[in-house]
Amino acid sequence: MNIQFLDRKKIRQQARLRRQKLSAEQQQHAALKLSQQLIKHPQISKAQHIALYLANDGELCTLPFIQWCWQQNKKLYLPVIHPFSQGQLLFLHFNPKTTMISNKYGIKEPKLDIRHVCLLSELDVLLTPLVAFDLQGNRLGMGGGFYDRTLATWYEQKQQNTHKEKLSPIGLAHDCQQLSAVPTESWDIPLPEIITPSKSYLF
Repeated sequence: MNIQFLDRKKIRQQARLRRQKLSAEQQQHAALKLSQQLIKHPQISKAQHIALYLANDGELCTLPFIQWCWQQNKKLYLPVIHPFSQGQLLFLHFNPKTTMISNKYGIKEPKLDIRHVCLLSELDVLLTPLVAFDLQGNRLGMGGGFYDRTLATWYEQKQQNTHKEKLSPIGLAHDCQQLSAVPTESWDIPLPEIITPSKSYLF
């Protein structure tokens, strides 16, 4: 694939199509392999507060890992679109009894309750979905920029070596979502680690 002749929209379409073509059996197998990868991850084994996502549009499924986290009494949080700050995310506590609603994109999220919000500074690990990635840690999302905005302050502190947050962001993707290069913009936040069902990439 010659990336330089494809714009970001075209790359998104092609990468989404590849993951959507995965069969239910392939998705289930990938979810189990992912869970095995995450369970043995040193950052996750010691983490108590983990933000993640519920799979949508062919994304790598997190349900087996979610079940393991609950068994280990780890606290989980799901992204919720901020009702007042456009393009921003909140992270709300998620357990088997959480009341779920559909957001404007048709994605399930916890019903907003400020008592259940977890600040980014309180999270140990943030597992993010993505559409495509390359071996430089560049991540291409769905185009809304939600995770880029969420991680902007964290990334600035990392660049200046003034980290105040203990957060470890990790991208999750199917192996088929890897590209030779992902075109980037100034606002794109590269990830320090991306995990697929078969491999972990450190950048």
